[in-house]
Amino acid sequence: MIRSILYATDLGLYAPYILQHALALTRSFNASLYVVHAVEPMGLFAESVLQTYLDEERLKELRTNGLSTVMASIEQRVLEGFRDEIGEALQDLELIKAVRVVQGDPPLVILDEAQQLGVDLLVVGSHSHGTDMDIPLGRTASRLVQLSEVPVYLVPMLQHRSRGDL
Repeated sequence: MIRSILYATDLGLYAPYILQHALALTRSFNASLYVVHAVEPMGLFAESVLQTYLDEERLKELRTNGLSTVMASIEQRVLEGFRDEIGEALQDLELIKAVRVVQGDPPLVILDEAQQLGVDLLVVGSHSHGTDMDIPLGRTASRLVQLSEVPVYLVPMLQHRSRGDL
């Protein structure tokens, strides 16, 4: 029985397409839908640039307050994007119980959220917007299929494949 679903989005080009799958499954199972977006941690180069220009106190403040502000604004952007995508079907927006933006390695963030929420199904795209389509699965999708303790509903990005590839 599927009572709750976690839709993991990269906010990429195909996110609306994958959202439609997540919403259709949510309606079909009369389930609750949760959304998570993982933000990659700041790289070493960006960190060293900040350390060059900011003193330790400002850097600590930026890490604490700045990061939470950025995460909140991304959560708001995700919700606004959903409103734009869903349009008149406001009842679909009500199916979304929560949107979370979490910093960390995407597969680990998604698996952690799935466990914390106790969801019954993960919905993800097979590739990110920047992934080479010659690779059967993107890194995040591959890790989720390998490590998830719940079923993974994988939405393929078939639009990029020519008829000869099938």
